[in-house]
Amino acid sequence: MGGYGLAAVLLSTYLWIVIGIDVGSGFNNFDKEANLITIERRGFRQLISFTIPCADVQSVKVEVRDGLNPRRRLALKLRGRRDLPLTRVGEPIALAELEQGGAELARYLGVPLEGV
Repeated sequence: MGGYGLAAVLLSTYLWIVIGIDVGSGFNNFDKEANLITIERRGFRQLISFTIPCADVQSVKVEVRDGLNPRRRLALKLRGRRDLPLTRVGEPIALAELEQGGAELARYLGVPLEGV
């Protein structure tokens, strides 16, 4: 029983540290004048940052999956790469808000909206 208690204390300490550091937080910066998209996220020990040109964006993808494990996310579909998620992991965003945000982003970048 002491082993389970120790494991629970270590796990809860780790989770509180992750919550305190706010792992996964960050921002998305879309600069049309410089023709660049900058995405920054806070990792566990470092800041994760990368920049891609706007020309690499093929479309804005809205993914909605309901059921036992629902998923609602907004992602950039890039040429020759994997999809780049833009929304946070966690509670699902309202469908109207997700569609509106995806439509505004697609209109701003001048690319099609896919998955609606």
